[in-house]
Amino acid sequence: MAVLVVGGGLAGSEAAWQLARLGIEVVLIDMKPNKFSLAHKEPFFAELVCSNSFRSEDLTSGVGLLKWEMRQLESLVLEAADKTKVPAGKALAVDRTLFSKYITKQLETSPLIQIKTYELKSLDDPFLQEFDSVILAVGPLPSEELAKELKVLSGGELYFYDAIAPIVSADSIDFSKVFWASRYNPEEKDYLNIPLTKEQYFAFIEELKNAKKVQPKEFEKELHFEGCLPIEEMVERGDLTLAFGPLKPVGLIDPNTGKQPFAVVQLRPENREKTAFNLVGFQTKLTYPEQKRVFRMLPGLEQAEFLRLGSIHRNTFVNAPRVLNHDLSLKQKPFIYLAGQITGVEGYVESAACGLLVGLIVGYKMKNQMFPFPPPETAFGALLKHLQTEQKRFQPSNIHFGLFPAIKKKLRKKERKKAYALRAQQYFNEWLNRYFI
Repeated sequence: MAVLVVGGGLAGSEAAWQLARLGIEVVLIDMKPNKFSLAHKEPFFAELVCSNSFRSEDLTSGVGLLKWEMRQLESLVLEAADKTKVPAGKALAVDRTLFSKYITKQLETSPLIQIKTYELKSLDDPFLQEFDSVILAVGPLPSEELAKELKVLSGGELYFYDAIAPIVSADSIDFSKVFWASRYNPEEKDYLNIPLTKEQYFAFIEELKNAKKVQPKEFEKELHFEGCLPIEEMVERGDLTLAFGPLKPVGLIDPNTGKQPFAVVQLRPENREKTAFNLVGFQTKLTYPEQKRVFRMLPGLEQAEFLRLGSIHRNTFVNAPRVLNHDLSLKQKPFIYLAGQITGVEGYVESAACGLLVGLIVGYKMKNQMFPFPPPETAFGALLKHLQTEQKRFQPSNIHFGLFPAIKKKLRKKERKKAYALRAQQYFNEWLNRYFI
């Protein structure tokens, strides 16, 4: 019997792919292209609605380590990212259109994956009864009807606000006022950099403070994910917050002056042709007119053409430790498994990893085999443990070494990260060789 996967985002695409790899038939449903969420625009699967970056490739970072583990398990998302990447220094960034098209083609051409356009509005939908197992990978923006049911299951609504950054056309940038460089390595030309003097920086900060913002609805308490704060939210924490955050100049030398600027705005290519650039760290809830006015204050962007303006939307997630079993199935409906951001993981890589893991869990179940859960010392295991551990106030989380079992030996920060990574790789290889090879 086939497994139903609901949602063609990163988690759903990855789950469907892993099931097919195990020889399991899959029915993948998505409401696109008949209907789009507030954040989605394209008809393809695995659409990237925020940044085009999958973050650091460094193995001594949690996300770099998680990607390494995903590649060992033949992740479709990482395969697509590697084949469609664009220059981004030490980060993995992709041409978002080529990336989504690649995944769509792989899913559409798989003989074991049947794709249907269908919007699931209820967990009691009779359509679900046709399947022994259902993977719910509806992302952070499920339909209003489905969100209400998840709210009941969670004992109250859980959400946070997510903001996305603007994209500008390369043709509208004044290249005489910017320079190409990567942080710490001027020979690499992966980022376009806007240098700011002290006066320019504080003038920009002042306008950010006074600019009009999109207001949440009266009944909604505004909660932001700490790792994706709107730029104006950071400014409220202090005038120098941006200078020590996304606008930090460290490692960048302006070739026109031979000096390090007071602050630097980095622009990352959105595609291989470098015809569009994302304003790195410029997630925003400013109104559209204010975005154009304030961001055009930046040198080189005076005549900027915005291909996409920043926006803010609400993300929904469940209280995973309370409502999910150890295998990420719903306690009240054990044949339904949750995957991706809806579970309480945060980030592209983490969502895809969660989908990959759930795909394997359900695949093993369909084969009447017990799935060997990864040890907590691995990135997969640490991320899963986050979803299983009761907290006073459960919140979404990126992968980071704080989720791993502590290394008790006293080490310097850099050595400690390396120790976490080496331990994780050792445990992961032992797990992989024992159960999968």
